[in-house]
Amino acid sequence: MTESQGNSEKMSKQKRERSLLAVSGAAALLVLAVNLGINAFNSHRNNRKNKDLQGSKVRVNLSASEILKLADRIITKSKEVHDAVASIPLDKVTYMNVISPLAELEAQQFPLVQSCVFPKMVTTSDDVHKASAEAERRIDTHLLACSKREDVYRVVKAFAARGEWVNAEAKNYTQALMRDFERNGLNLTLTKREELQRVRIQIDKLSLQYIQNLTEDSTFLLFTETELAGLPPEFLKSLDKVTDGKFKVTLKSHHVGAVLELCEVGTTRRMVAVAYGKRCGEVNLSILEDLVQLRHKFARLLGYSSYADCAVDLRMAKTPSKVFEFLEDISNSLTDSANMELSMLKDLKRKEEGDHPFGIEDLLYYVKKAEAQQFNVDFGALKQYFPVNLVLSGVFKIVQDLFGLRFEEIADAEVWHSDVCVYSVFDLSSGELLGHFYLDMYIREGKYNHTCVVSLQNGALSSNGSRQIPVVLMIAQLQKDVSGHPALLRFSEVVDLFHEFGHVVQHICNRASFARFSGLGFDQDFVEVPALVLENWCYESFTLKLISGFHQDITKPIKDEMCKAIKRWRCSFSALKMRQEILYSLFDQIIHSAENVDIVELFKHLHPRILLGLPMLEDVNPASRFPCSAIGHEAACYSRIWSEVFAADIFASKFHDSYLNQYVGMQFRNKVLAPGGAKEPIEVLTSFLGREPSTQAFIDSKSQYRL
Repeated sequence: MTESQGNSEKMSKQKRERSLLAVSGAAALLVLAVNLGINAFNSHRNNRKNKDLQGSKVRVNLSASEILKLADRIITKSKEVHDAVASIPLDKVTYMNVISPLAELEAQQFPLVQSCVFPKMVTTSDDVHKASAEAERRIDTHLLACSKREDVYRVVKAFAARGEWVNAEAKNYTQALMRDFERNGLNLTLTKREELQRVRIQIDKLSLQYIQNLTEDSTFLLFTETELAGLPPEFLKSLDKVTDGKFKVTLKSHHVGAVLELCEVGTTRRMVAVAYGKRCGEVNLSILEDLVQLRHKFARLLGYSSYADCAVDLRMAKTPSKVFEFLEDISNSLTDSANMELSMLKDLKRKEEGDHPFGIEDLLYYVKKAEAQQFNVDFGALKQYFPVNLVLSGVFKIVQDLFGLRFEEIADAEVWHSDVCVYSVFDLSSGELLGHFYLDMYIREGKYNHTCVVSLQNGALSSNGSRQIPVVLMIAQLQKDVSGHPALLRFSEVVDLFHEFGHVVQHICNRASFARFSGLGFDQDFVEVPALVLENWCYESFTLKLISGFHQDITKPIKDEMCKAIKRWRCSFSALKMRQEILYSLFDQIIHSAENVDIVELFKHLHPRILLGLPMLEDVNPASRFPCSAIGHEAACYSRIWSEVFAADIFASKFHDSYLNQYVGMQFRNKVLAPGGAKEPIEVLTSFLGREPSTQAFIDSKSQYRL
């Protein structure tokens, strides 16, 4: 998953930098581990000299009062610029007095905004956290007011009507400004605009209530130890007990996931799955129904026939009909493979539990069981081969070699915690400074608890021709070293690291002229593609050998057989898993494409059709099963599959036979990463692939290994 932007300022005077050189081969693994980036993770660096980063406007370690003062200055400056633009007579509008000031403001203020906002994600200070949250509230309130300024809209509209575009990117930027204003109703009558705002307030209120209901749900089930057979002792120890010795299993995802994946007792799995599916009962179902109707109303006020039309119009897919066609095509193409996979799971259940019917609650358990039989992959033991320093060094090497980059650590840069490392990124050929990135890798109290990438400063080209470089922060949740032993990564954490580092590279290599199209400002249907492409390297033997080494002797990477098993494991039951995702996506798209849909009946109809005859659990609440349809990804649940399809096509057609082909890597950097959001994704893809994109590589990847 991904976030925001920036950095740029003074030159460091006493740099102590370490080049991360590209080396390979068995002996080189030891060199990598010892010399490349290790000290960055094993040392607290108590003697940093608080240096600013060249080209960075981002400010770190602001006090609570400094954050609030900066927020007020940001708002004051923003108001000045918007007032100046609004004062331009409609017959005097030009690119330089209307569009350029707004674009410059956006580029220059974003790193300052992030300087106020990102501290709440990383600080250990309650005062700083509160100030950061308050600053974000003030800035968001101001920006919302700016987006509703009719006087600025009239001036921008007058310029747009002239059609005097400086270039294609400037045209796209102007149209994006217009779209933002008009999505706030500024092209509507006052009556409709006021109605639009009332509907939006209702949507926000119901969305908050929906989330709150799920968050505050305290339902639990009681089970004996026998009823929880198969769950590991450490999991049972983590559960609360009641007086009669039974264990309390809550409906939080970590409890539910463990039971559905590991519990040997079918009735227990079913009870937990049903209870989880009934979370918040009729309350959230009613809220979801109201939300869907309000969204349709919102869309109609903006001139769309449905909310799906409104949401998808801004995305690469463009129309709901294209989404339906896409999902049905993928679903149908995977039917045979999914049937084979389900048949195998049913056979396993028959052998273990007799003739009890196979239900959706059995899926995770028997997938895990089948994988254990088919692949000799002990992920607990595998963790011993992924010391964090070695993995990170390997990621650096691959990215540098592939995309023609050079990383240098800045040992004396100012940071907010001794764990944080800072790197500069240079073009390998020209030596040009491309950007900087921060790595805040280790878990700590009060820190944001998800792995993500946050844009701190977006790249941009100013009116005087100078380029603002990008700055980005990667936050991870790794455990720290214990008793001098290297921190070890689960394989899922290795994949997460590659994925998020894909976003770092995406940010650094972006060369769009406007900050809005820089950083992670890609089309939302396309923004995950670069990160998903980089994930593929995690499953190739070449990479696995490079990034692995037994923690007591890192010259011993994982064996060839294990590399092959990991690659086969990746594809196991993937057709069946994908059909589940398609179910969620179709449900989401249908309820947002048509009015007055009976949500429960729709779910009952879709469930067996998409999941090969498996009926839905009795009396479950679809609203609890599809929270993304309710909040955050409404009418866009398909987008993850969409991105995976294009990532699979890119990797299979361009990288699969040559994992470190820098010629192809540079093409990807220049044709896909560099344009950012400044070009239409389909244009970017077609230019890179040399043809229209295809779904075939994705379909093949989901049915490549017949079990």
